[in-house]
Amino acid sequence: MSNLVLEHRDTRFSRRLRRRRTQVAVAIALVEAVLLLAGVVPWWVAVAAAAASVIAYAWVGRSHASPSVRAVAWVAAVSQLIVVLVPVGIVLAGVLVLALLVAAAVVALAVLLLDRR
Repeated sequence: MSNLVLEHRDTRFSRRLRRRRTQVAVAIALVEAVLLLAGVVPWWVAVAAAAASVIAYAWVGRSHASPSVRAVAWVAAVSQLIVVLVPVGIVLAGVLVLALLVAAAVVALAVLLLDRR
């Protein structure tokens, strides 16, 4: 049994989308992230799309009478924000790998310098 509340003007599409909206947003973000990483979509376009979708959601999507419009606006905003975070995550992962390599080099140097043979 579902714990979703039936709203006025609710349709089968809006209920289904609301139930699976996180999965849909992640799937869209995954496809767009691959396009972004492949260089098909420039990063600034992804940032502009994220800004536009969040503004559209805040301005129109949250208070719209149609549950379908609210759900689609939410999915668009979340998917675009995930896409924007992909390059940031890659940079952070690169910095973490670099820090681990430096730490390993320091430990190896210490082991070599402390070897008394």
